[in-house]
Amino acid sequence: MRCGLLGEKLGHSYSPAIHGMLADYEYRLYEKSIEEVEDYLLHGDWDGLNVTIPYKKTVLPYCARLSDRARRIGAVNTLVRLPDGGIFGDNTDAYGFEKLIGRAGISVERKKALVLGSGGASVMAVEVLRSLKASPVVVISRNGEDNYNNIHRHADAQIIVNTTPVGMFPKNGASAVDLRCFPACEGVLDVVYNPARTALLLQAEKLGIPHAGGLYMLVGQAKRSCELFTGNPVADTEIERIESTLARAMQNIVLIGMPGCGKSSIGALLAEKLDRPLFEADAMIEKEVGCSIPDIFADGGEERFRMEETAILRELGKRSGAVISTGGGCVTREENYDLLHQNGVIIWLTRDLSLLPKEGRPLSLANDLYDMYKKRRPMYERFSDYVIDNNGSKEDTVAQILEVLA
Repeated sequence: MRCGLLGEKLGHSYSPAIHGMLADYEYRLYEKSIEEVEDYLLHGDWDGLNVTIPYKKTVLPYCARLSDRARRIGAVNTLVRLPDGGIFGDNTDAYGFEKLIGRAGISVERKKALVLGSGGASVMAVEVLRSLKASPVVVISRNGEDNYNNIHRHADAQIIVNTTPVGMFPKNGASAVDLRCFPACEGVLDVVYNPARTALLLQAEKLGIPHAGGLYMLVGQAKRSCELFTGNPVADTEIERIESTLARAMQNIVLIGMPGCGKSSIGALLAEKLDRPLFEADAMIEKEVGCSIPDIFADGGEERFRMEETAILRELGKRSGAVISTGGGCVTREENYDLLHQNGVIIWLTRDLSLLPKEGRPLSLANDLYDMYKKRRPMYERFSDYVIDNNGSKEDTVAQILEVLA
């Protein structure tokens, strides 16, 4: 069976990996220009296709049959070649989005929902929300009657759904709205899945609002596509399994802790065992600035160093599937938390203070380590997802990390 993803510029896609975990059919990426789409649809060697931007509406006229939901949405993201040679079109994004709402545990019935954006994903989200009896459902666009300049009129919104690319890699950190302006908000959904936690979701997390990102939706729509391709049912539990597998592979493992606690050596062994790239923030700062860390401190003091550190962490935090070793004081800047947390699980390595070296570490030489630790401990606690003791062997420490991440 020949399946794949049709689009204009596909770059890296998780779809082949997802479908590879769902079934054993061939799944390839098909980059086609607008001039090539018609010929490929009519005469191409395929049995089932997913369709992505910008062709979800382009393929509509070529469908001999449409699902009711695809007809209502006016966009298709899944095509199946029928026995008579015709094409059936469906919108499995809607299925995935509905599954995402359920996974997040967010009730939308009789709730006022704001849908940010007016593109194809917005139309899909509106259709699903209305089918689940959300009311009213208001679309916020840049130039429509309800827009970002008068969004304050909808401060009573209870559900907020982002269908725009705002905050998506590589433009991490941006958010279309400030959730503090919506005191009644009960749930936040973002169809973006890279980064795992957009700025919108990070803010929802801080405010204690139930939320979910788009990876579960991506896997959910693929599961439904697989069923259409093969004609065989796939258990919903496969969505959970595949989403968890992907999330673990995509997340960064971020090491924090006091200077000299072993972040570099543990990071190197961890990267080797997991076959992941290793990035050391301090080494990258020295390379970027062109001098050693002691020289940076001597020239501009700690403030200059912290600025350079945050700039490096801003780029490192955008990565996926890496091991990142940070400097001991990165936790002293609250803004660094979001940078590291957006795609990462953060591990705090602890070690007996009497074992920490000071040589080549400006702040360790200039300060009493016990006083430094007393000030930083609540910051390490605030940043960390897990605390790992590193007073034993490197192998024991790495084994502990792998156990908590399993």
